[in-house]
Amino acid sequence: MNMDANRTIPGDWHSGTIPENIDLHDEAHIETTFSFHLYRSEEPTGVYVGRGASTYQGTMFDVGRRGKVTLGDYVMLNGVLVVCDAEIEIGEYSLISWNVVLMDSYRLPCDPAARRRELQRLPHRLPRTCDSWETARPIRIGRNVWIGFDVCVLPGVTIGDGSVVGARSVVVEDVPPYTLIAGNPARAIRRLDTGEHERHRGM
Repeated sequence: MNMDANRTIPGDWHSGTIPENIDLHDEAHIETTFSFHLYRSEEPTGVYVGRGASTYQGTMFDVGRRGKVTLGDYVMLNGVLVVCDAEIEIGEYSLISWNVVLMDSYRLPCDPAARRRELQRLPHRLPRTCDSWETARPIRIGRNVWIGFDVCVLPGVTIGDGSVVGARSVVVEDVPPYTLIAGNPARAIRRLDTGEHERHRGM
């Protein structure tokens, strides 16, 4: 990771720093410190970015005080919104495309009256953020998963190794390994051949 001693990124258009509790492998890549503009984690390691993993322009880590995010080796995030109040894990070699939203918490109550009350409190809060109204449910994304653009992955979802999520899908339930899913809500389209994955394992 090409990071200065003061945790800035040379050539970054944003004048921010990478928070102290973010652990970056030497071969990781963060395009801009603006990705941490909404980052508030107080965990010892709020974000871990593995070997060769990359986050590109538009990626935002909206991580609450107890949130923890893990990017495995050679993961790529390209303009992804990560909303994390518990834990989000992304396995090695996974590709997450433009405008994907990963959210392990809704942060506002579903009941309309309770939601109005929370929104009325918001202007009097510093920082001006919504507290999670329910127990956040971790998201687990396996290794070698491909998530297409504009997908939304909702709280508590696990996506198995080698699966593919079609563009603009809404993932509301667990996805078995090596499965192609698509739609709103996302449904299984077909089983994927595991042979190619096995031949390339360890590359």
